Amino acid sequence: MKCPGQDSRYWQPGSIFDANCPQCGQEMEFFKDDTTRRCKKCGYRLLNPKMDFGCASYCQYAEQCLGDLPPELMAQKEDLLKDRVAIEMKRYFGKDFRRIGHATKVARYAEQIGKEEKGNLAVILPASYLHDIGIHEAERRYQSTAARYQEELGPPIAREILIQLGAREGLIDEVCDIVGHHHHPRPEETTNFKALYDADLIVNLEENQKEKPSGPERLEEIIEKSFLTEMGRKLAREVFNVKQPA
Repeated sequence: MKCPGQDSRYWQPGSIFDANCPQCGQEMEFFKDDTTRRCKKCGYRLLNPKMDFGCASYCQYAEQCLGDLPPELMAQKEDLLKDRVAIEMKRYFGKDFRRIGHATKVARYAEQIGKEEKGNLAVILPASYLHDIGIHEAERRYQSTAARYQEELGPPIAREILIQLGAREGLIDEVCDIVGHHHHPRPEETTNFKALYDADLIVNLEENQKEKPSGPERLEEIIEKSFLTEMGRKLAREVFNVKQPA
């Protein structure tokens, strides 16, 4: 039996419609279940403008279902992935609201830094949400939250989450690499790493300030010495109301 939604006998007015090719203006006919159509005049491949491709952002079978995904859908897939990663991070941490809050704040600062520094938010935001994902396993195995244990145990968990969400291999490798040394920058680092590193440093300083406040001179010393990006320094000075020395 054919699904009524796919059987054209049950289609409603508007199930077959026209759209104009954005490249040459040629009129193109779409059926509602077409994912894409190729323009007969210029060859441009147009996504169905009335179809919701949200599922492609997390489904590992998207390519099999939709065929080779066009570049604009690939960009949308990676853009939407960050929201799914945030949901999975919250699911993983469960009732550990402290870690959820920390990761969420890091992602918020990392997005500001990444935009200004021209980083790739499709990498920066998943890495931000997952940077401490190994902390529960570190506590279970080593009874410690030390950075080296988080860096050892976080990448396999991050990789499993990203594979389940259908992320591409290159993105998974970069995110896991960042998670695996997020407290220890190498001599040469990517903008994506630096955005996360500076954002994490701001949140860690905020948390430390609540327990053992440092004065403005000490904060400025840390900001000038430890941050890796100009936007990270600027944002930290705004957060802690520290003025840059003349």
